[in-house]
Amino acid sequence: MTKLTFYYKLKSNCQCLLGFLLVPLLGIAQLTFTESEEGIQIKEGDTSVLFYQKQPKSINGEFSRNNYIHPLHGLDGSVLTEDFPEDHPHHRGVFWAWHQVYIGNRQLGDSWECSDFIWNISNIESSKEDDILKLRVSAYWQSPLWLTREGNQKPFLLENTTISIYPGKSNYRIIRFEISLLALEENLKIGGSDDEKGYGGFSVRMKLPEDVQFMSNKGKVVPENSAVKAGKWMNIFGSLTNKENNSGIVILSHQDSREDKADWILREKESMQNCVYPGRTVVPVSTKDPIILKYSLLVYEGTMTVQEVQKIYKELK
Repeated sequence: MTKLTFYYKLKSNCQCLLGFLLVPLLGIAQLTFTESEEGIQIKEGDTSVLFYQKQPKSINGEFSRNNYIHPLHGLDGSVLTEDFPEDHPHHRGVFWAWHQVYIGNRQLGDSWECSDFIWNISNIESSKEDDILKLRVSAYWQSPLWLTREGNQKPFLLENTTISIYPGKSNYRIIRFEISLLALEENLKIGGSDDEKGYGGFSVRMKLPEDVQFMSNKGKVVPENSAVKAGKWMNIFGSLTNKENNSGIVILSHQDSREDKADWILREKESMQNCVYPGRTVVPVSTKDPIILKYSLLVYEGTMTVQEVQKIYKELK
């Protein structure tokens, strides 16, 4: 090898190494996980993504809850969700809860209303897989209405939830949820509200602008008092973060169904948006084979066409 050839090879290798070292300095932000006594803060670079509430929160001892996300942030860091709203103080950010929780004919509190219900967080783990940050949370469901002979609260269900936070794209971010519910007692059942609405399950209490609109893969959706049957995803959009710019949250349901549809409780103001499961009729929760619920959120800026959402939905399925 001549001295000239060696020089050019050395120069090329140094340039490659320098480029590799400069990648973090050129603004490729990384998802980070910071745990405190209150909960888990997720950021991408300096921008907040979401906060998982680990420690119970309440208002003067009422509506105590944890095991939910608030705030959920837009791509610009703005807050998209609400907690303890005046109209429904039990609503909270991104949450999954049910009115009806029974063992046999005995009701064990109300996880939707945050009444006589406790989420005992036993473990939280984090990991990075292909730049996707995963939170794995184990929580025992308990109630002062279900006690041992000694008078201690006895866990009756184990919830294992994985929250997968994807790196931000040009105008959107994906957050996936897999919620596993395993009964620790026989004859355990859960259900939505015991009325014609039947609301319960995965929900988002988001800030709602006056120009809010709803769109599914079937087209524009108009909210009704009871559940609306529409596609497997719901795009809720408007001037969420800026009156001059459009932005939105798409809720995607990955639950199997005979029809390519789901039941949705939708509201244009002062309420949450709910992908209904299982509805008014309670369903049994097994002590052997857990119920697995899968949902995703698509948080975006600008516009998101039906075709774009449908493509992402198929890729995530």
